[in-house]
Amino acid sequence: MSDDLDDAAPSAYRPVPLTTYARMPEEEMRQRAGAFNALLQRRRTVRFFSAEPVPRSVLEDCLRAAGSAPSGANLQPWQFVVVGDPALKRKIRAGAESEEREFYARRATQEWLAALAPLGTDSDKPFLEDAPWLIAIFYQAYVTRPNGARMKVYYPIDSTGIATGFLIAALHHAGLCCLTHTPSPMAFLNEILGRPANERPFVLLVVGYPAAGAMIPDITRKPLSDICTFL
Repeated sequence: MSDDLDDAAPSAYRPVPLTTYARMPEEEMRQRAGAFNALLQRRRTVRFFSAEPVPRSVLEDCLRAAGSAPSGANLQPWQFVVVGDPALKRKIRAGAESEEREFYARRATQEWLAALAPLGTDSDKPFLEDAPWLIAIFYQAYVTRPNGARMKVYYPIDSTGIATGFLIAALHHAGLCCLTHTPSPMAFLNEILGRPANERPFVLLVVGYPAAGAMIPDITRKPLSDICTFL
């Protein structure tokens, strides 16, 4: 991947002044970095959601934040399909559970099932109907030019992954919980949501408030020494 995903590839390079950056004193940088870390350390994936409504305007701002993510050649190859309609959520649950039953019964290896065991997951996915919102995230494998020719999209999976990370952080910052759900395969999402052939499902985010008494797995995260190397 290129070092700077923000660099576009237009027909002519037309730079403009950087006016959005504000240099901070080092102490303020430390405080902000520490506060943001503390905020995200409280984030946990939940699988038990309240049906309490979440304002659409909150999601819209979180999605705008996701859309600010860098992308290969600035092609912004993501599409966020936000589902609140109960009938559509019911269809998505049916499609996901069908794939999940196949996964747990036949496709998953014993090693894979053992890795999932501490999370307490199974093929039953009631949260897909319980939560007020589902966000189906797609990436564009290619785009079609007006003349019908296909144009390659550069780093679509990488770029969409970065945007998804922005979105998860924004949702948590706004006081919401989410679950990253990836039934495999996910082609049923294209059919249910009427998405075009050039879009591929990336992840299904379940978004809302945690249900009263929601339980979470007793798991920990790796320390910085295990995930980072300074040279």
